[in-house]
Amino acid sequence: MAQRSNFGSKIGVVLAAAGSAVGLGNVWRFPTEVGNNGGAAFILIYLFSVFFIGIPVMLSEFVIGRSTHANAITAFRKLTEPSVTDESRRDRSLVGRLKNSRWWRIGGIEGVFVAFFISCYYIIVSGWTLHYTVASFCNQLSGDHDYKAHFQQFVTSPWEPVLYAVIFMLIVHVIIVRGVQNGIEKFSKLMMPMLLLIIAVLVVCSFSMSGFTEGMAFMLKPDFSKVSPTVVLSAVGQAFYSLSLAMGCLCTYASYFGSDTNLGRTAVNVALIDTCVAVLCGFIIFPAVFSVPSVSANEGPGLVFITLPHVFNIAFHHTPVIGYLFSGLFYVLLLLSALTSAISLHEPVTAYIHEEWNVSRRKAAWMVTVACMLLGVACSLSMGVWNDFKIAGLCLFDLFDFVSAKLILPLGGILICLFVGHKLDRQLVENEVTNHGKLRVPLFRLYIYLIRWVAPLAIALIFFNELFFSK
Repeated sequence: MAQRSNFGSKIGVVLAAAGSAVGLGNVWRFPTEVGNNGGAAFILIYLFSVFFIGIPVMLSEFVIGRSTHANAITAFRKLTEPSVTDESRRDRSLVGRLKNSRWWRIGGIEGVFVAFFISCYYIIVSGWTLHYTVASFCNQLSGDHDYKAHFQQFVTSPWEPVLYAVIFMLIVHVIIVRGVQNGIEKFSKLMMPMLLLIIAVLVVCSFSMSGFTEGMAFMLKPDFSKVSPTVVLSAVGQAFYSLSLAMGCLCTYASYFGSDTNLGRTAVNVALIDTCVAVLCGFIIFPAVFSVPSVSANEGPGLVFITLPHVFNIAFHHTPVIGYLFSGLFYVLLLLSALTSAISLHEPVTAYIHEEWNVSRRKAAWMVTVACMLLGVACSLSMGVWNDFKIAGLCLFDLFDFVSAKLILPLGGILICLFVGHKLDRQLVENEVTNHGKLRVPLFRLYIYLIRWVAPLAIALIFFNELFFSK
């Protein structure tokens, strides 16, 4: 197996892992979910879910990755070998056989597969953000336009979204080829501070909007009368997806952690950064939305590409220069968040091919890049000229999204919880979390309880809600 690299600094560890978690789910999906589920009450449930479900699952992925220093598939294989199983491997009962079954290795396969699967359509949406960034700075999103028609015309074009997706993927490819320290870590140190700086500037700009007070009230004053089981499950689901759990990304990144990395503190720091980005994006979007009476806070997925360009023009009609800069910086923010996540989705697949197929990192990266581009083109065309081709009533783009987000990810999350909570030797888990006794972790028993019982049950409820009850 090829010599593996590690992250070179503690700040590099946190920023790279945070970059994996921070993505379009923070800037796009989080405000949409907040708008659809009543505002501040949803946010409180989301915060609770992050700390009692998200962080334990993230820490479990860190344990799997750092304990093996291998890609996700190899990590699960190593941890199911007899040398690392507990004494129950001698148990011939049904429970004993289940604990020692090689089927646990599906957890690693799931992580690598879903990372590749998501990448194929994620680069298309990321290409949209690149297009809107260019269009915004070229002043093509100002004035009196039919933004819905513009978006529909763009996404159904047989070549424009493909071109932008290819450019975006090549940027990701260049970073991946450079390796862990010179690529992922170096660019995370550059992109994450830029992302946070842009958020700070946009939040300050939102103070001048007429809808700032109303937007802040929507974000900060909870109305618990709007809380329902559906809202609770939506908040738990958003916490799970926002942190990039069960995608093989965090497990693979953790395999590059040094032996002195504090896994618990890193998980908390990543969750804090991810949550702050999501909430601050709400502080940017909702003052703008409430500045325009004709626009609703629950506009749905079209909020970013259809509603917001219109909102930015109206909100800053007295100061068009600020509106121009605000719009441009917002789409740069969207682009950076897409880029950090796309890098983390590319890496688990590249690492597996590089280490297990015995090919160079450059060749492995090209294999992943080309495969993603080809399937990405198919996903993009399925929204336009290939729209008549459907599987189970879904175009390819929607099918990739449905299979990954509503089927594979929740099942992968449940498997990770059961694997770490019930399969792995508790001493191995404790050694990783405490750095072999060097760190004091007073909440270790709570973590074990959450990962054994609370997290898998919560993810199972999300799975059934998304699959059978969501619209």
